[in-house]
Amino acid sequence: MKTFLRLLVLLLIAGSFAQASHRPPNVIIFLADDLGYGDLACYGNPIVQTPHLDQFASEGVRLTDCHSGGTVCSPSRAALLTGRNPYRSGFFYIHNRNTYLRDEEVTLAEVLKQEGYETAFWGKWHLSTLEKTRYVHPGPGEQGFDYWMGTTLNAFDKLGGPRSPKAFIKNGEPLGAIDGWYCDVIVDDARDWLANQRHKQKPFFMYVCSHEPHTPIDPPQEYSSRYDNAEVERLEKQIRYGRVNRPQRDLSGYKKDYYGTVNQLDDAFGRLMKTLEEQGLKENTLVLFTSDNGPETPVTLEESRGQWEDPIRDKCFGSPGVLRGMKRYPYEGGHRVPGLVRFPGVIPAGTNSDVLFNGTDILPTVCGLVGAKVPANRNVDGVDASSAFLGQQVRRNDSSIWFFPHHGDTWFRMPQISMRRGHFTLVAWLPKRSDGVLLDEWLATSDPDRVELYDVSVDPAQSNDIASEFPEIVSSMKQEMTSLWREMRDEGLSN
Repeated sequence: MKTFLRLLVLLLIAGSFAQASHRPPNVIIFLADDLGYGDLACYGNPIVQTPHLDQFASEGVRLTDCHSGGTVCSPSRAALLTGRNPYRSGFFYIHNRNTYLRDEEVTLAEVLKQEGYETAFWGKWHLSTLEKTRYVHPGPGEQGFDYWMGTTLNAFDKLGGPRSPKAFIKNGEPLGAIDGWYCDVIVDDARDWLANQRHKQKPFFMYVCSHEPHTPIDPPQEYSSRYDNAEVERLEKQIRYGRVNRPQRDLSGYKKDYYGTVNQLDDAFGRLMKTLEEQGLKENTLVLFTSDNGPETPVTLEESRGQWEDPIRDKCFGSPGVLRGMKRYPYEGGHRVPGLVRFPGVIPAGTNSDVLFNGTDILPTVCGLVGAKVPANRNVDGVDASSAFLGQQVRRNDSSIWFFPHHGDTWFRMPQISMRRGHFTLVAWLPKRSDGVLLDEWLATSDPDRVELYDVSVDPAQSNDIASEFPEIVSSMKQEMTSLWREMRDEGLSN
């Protein structure tokens, strides 16, 4: 009865926000880049100081089964904004000349704008190219954002890392080089917009996408120096890296930079939340903090084959915690990420939820909370999963599924697909691509082949393949996986 009443209260409050005469709730989504499930203190990291995110977690719900919509950058961002599995939109890998978020896609910003919201975006876009000097595709302004300031990709520029001057673009116009670290630049502008530039009579949607802790990693010395000591060296030996081997080279001198970067990101997020509170907006704002995928892998597979040396990834000390896999891997560590949600008066403070919440759920969940309609006449894979914020089960039409359809020999040891049904996860490999077969042809004709089954409720590290013990579950899940894979793949390849 207590559980039912809590869920009823959530639905009633959400409905009252949407129907009352006063302004409906504001929405802020803060997306970190390559932040691992085990990178925050509130998720068990024994090294990194994240006091602002820890405090934020104590004021809302900590999701322990939160997932990005993809295992790599562009796909997960497409899923977040559209509520659709990114492969329906053609995002099999990342944005390029032929892969971008098309006009016909309906974004969360467009939905909320129709509901009278003022919409704003900051940071890494990675769904099309923003620079007018190159090929032009729809950018944030064409995808529903009234105000935007950002970059196409990360802090990769001619001058180096995230502290170098960066060529930001604002509302389609180049700003020239802006000196400062990426998260500080975008958060400072977002705070100014929040305090001085927005329409004070409108509800707002803010989408803030940091570069950190994506490579290149180069935090201010005041942050990295906090982690340059023997105790950090001792504790780092306890950190897990998803069963992905570290390079044999000694990279120990770089760990301080990764930890300092996460610490810096925490401070930037804290400043944004402080401005929100100073403006008297904390109580009427839903804030979601999460990551676009698991932590970046060290250069291991490529290095072992003598194919690639990439010193830019030597500073990658992100951790998926107890999970298996990292960025790109369909194993849990590639897409299970931190998920912190605060909505005062609606979400009980200091709670935890082990109910699965997926990146595709963000659009329909926000729609449900503000009383907006989910875009019709299209396949929306996410569902209104607001009950997960109270620890209550979510009703889904289909199982959640993630892809990384790589095709090179280097990555062939890694599966390409995973699917969750309850506490069971099925991971699968596509057949190896034959020499001379084009990628599109291989994708269009390949179905899940070899599989493994894990019970992540008791084996989050996915170390015990139980496929032989549950043949009926394997058969049923593989059939559903194949059906979903074909449907989403074929829709994506037709774009």
